[in-house]
Amino acid sequence: MELDLAVKLAIYRRFAATGARPSARDVATGVGATEAEVRESFARLRERRVLVLEPDGESIRMAPPFSGVPTPHRVTSGGVAYYANCAWDALGIPAALHQPSVVHSRCEQSLAPLELAVSDRGPEPSEWLFHCVVPAARWWDDIVFT
Repeated sequence: MELDLAVKLAIYRRFAATGARPSARDVATGVGATEAEVRESFARLRERRVLVLEPDGESIRMAPPFSGVPTPHRVTSGGVAYYANCAWDALGIPAALHQPSVVHSRCEQSLAPLELAVSDRGPEPSEWLFHCVVPAARWWDDIVFT
């Protein structure tokens, strides 16, 4: 399972550095493995809920809190733009990066844009509420919907 840890770290390092998902080829090159070995590792990481893959089995849709596809929830930090899977994950990106960030999201009721500065001490004061329609215990029933 050492390969799985190396693959996971390569994925997260790529997201942190560029804001973009790496391909299986990128990861294979970075960890000194074959693409087939990396795809097998992706499958094991998916089973452990570390990754969510696209139907092709190798394109990374989610490596929480990072999204491999555009979403309404963006974070800018250190000159890099990131997509988050949801509003909750948008707060997870600054925590993962350990650096000041700005969350750009929207109110799902009014669709009004929201912007929130997050420092090493957490988000700035706000009266916003975060509401989950799906209970956390059920998120993985359909994590893309959630």
